[in-house]
Amino acid sequence: MKDAAGQERGDGRRAVVIGAGFGGIALAIRLQAAGFQTVLVEKRDKPGGRAYVYEDQGFVFDAGPTVITDPTALEELFAVCGRKLADYVELLPVSPFYRLCWEDGYAFDYANDQAELDRQIQAKSPADVAGYQRFLAYSKEVFREGYEKLGTVPFLSFRDMIQAGPQLARLQAWRSVYAKVSEFISDDQLRQAFSFHSLLVGGNPFATSSIYALIHALERQWGVWFPRGGTGALIRGLVRLFEDMGGQVELSAEVAAIETSGGRASAVLLKDGRRFPADCVASNADVVHTYGGLLGGTDRGRKEAKRLKSKRFSMSLFVIYFGLKTHRPELKHHTVLFGARYRELISEIFKGKELPGDFSLYLHNPCVTDPSLAPPGAGSFYVLSPVPHLGNAAIDWAVEGPKYRDRIFDYMEARYIPNLKADLVTSRIFTPFDFRDELNSHLGSAFSLDPVLTQSAWFRPHNRDGEIPNLYLVGAGTHPGAGVPGVVGSAKATAGLMIADAGR
Repeated sequence: MKDAAGQERGDGRRAVVIGAGFGGIALAIRLQAAGFQTVLVEKRDKPGGRAYVYEDQGFVFDAGPTVITDPTALEELFAVCGRKLADYVELLPVSPFYRLCWEDGYAFDYANDQAELDRQIQAKSPADVAGYQRFLAYSKEVFREGYEKLGTVPFLSFRDMIQAGPQLARLQAWRSVYAKVSEFISDDQLRQAFSFHSLLVGGNPFATSSIYALIHALERQWGVWFPRGGTGALIRGLVRLFEDMGGQVELSAEVAAIETSGGRASAVLLKDGRRFPADCVASNADVVHTYGGLLGGTDRGRKEAKRLKSKRFSMSLFVIYFGLKTHRPELKHHTVLFGARYRELISEIFKGKELPGDFSLYLHNPCVTDPSLAPPGAGSFYVLSPVPHLGNAAIDWAVEGPKYRDRIFDYMEARYIPNLKADLVTSRIFTPFDFRDELNSHLGSAFSLDPVLTQSAWFRPHNRDGEIPNLYLVGAGTHPGAGVPGVVGSAKATAGLMIADAGR
């Protein structure tokens, strides 16, 4: 059935979306707007998935993604419902995008200001000013080909990959992000500055396809933003939009199984015994958990889980959320603290069998942009360290977590946050064990499958299952991959398939 605009509609079909992360919520909104009767079920007591929110003693801590790019993808979600993003949440610009700091005292402010970027590059390495311009041109080209053209298009057959092949080959997609950056830029620290972005989506800069250099152009195109009230406020706005459209949200609703009948998904069964019959089911849960856990009673689930477990998975993260008595405005909203090593440390994070002795850190100081996230005069922070996933390094995080927290606090107090421990009001940690147990992430991986070229596009789990025709995937584990723009793009791709399939 088509609506007045000629678009396929769900015609009242019952859809169940498992997992209220960014991808699941975005998909649920699109389905509800298209006429599906949509239920969104979430294991935890709040929506958001990785974008959970902790509150303690007046401090508000965003648990997950805090770098919001491509606001147009979010605006489009509201537009399909006839609404406006600005009526639900306010996005505040972040400037500079990041401050990048090294142990030798060098700092680089990555801003959306060409003259300022040129000035900093000129001061560091005059020969790299022209090289950066060439890198930016390359980044813009892969942004057009990889994001604008392919980011919301499902890759369901190898033919789709073949059709994209010539462009991917022309852009040298087989080369790594770091190798491609190094082609244009000679200074070692500037190479790090323009290659670290793939880490934001779980990719090793020395192995991830150079297509991911598009993140630089994406940020230059639309800027970096932060929702007033934190990322949690954006999640609440999206959920309110879904409910305003008539959607149903069930929290503290852990799924036990996706039931099948006649080779099709027929219902979603919760651990508390509730059962939601469905004409179609979409999972925003971890892909291995979806197949091995929720479909573990089926041949398809067991086979696909076994296949996926043989893949390479992204690193995990160790995160500390902490509140200080004092606001620290000298620290930028997004600060990257590079350690003494880069290539060697990243190799140990992705392949090492134990916890490295050093670290590189990302520090989040949102009160610079929005002071309401902490008590007056205080500061709300988190700091994360990429660490090996549990399949590579069998670390007992119950023992090592508190020790690692103390090492990171000591490091930051010595170099970046004087009197940190004296000013500390509250702190909590989130370890690879929590990614595994709270978020059902295979091996505690923070970003699902490692986004190498052979695990991207058609090589990634597909937006529609190949054997269960009314089962769909959304989120970091499917095309196009992790990151807020990626999972929101996956929702558009998956919704397009579900709406078209409903119209058959």
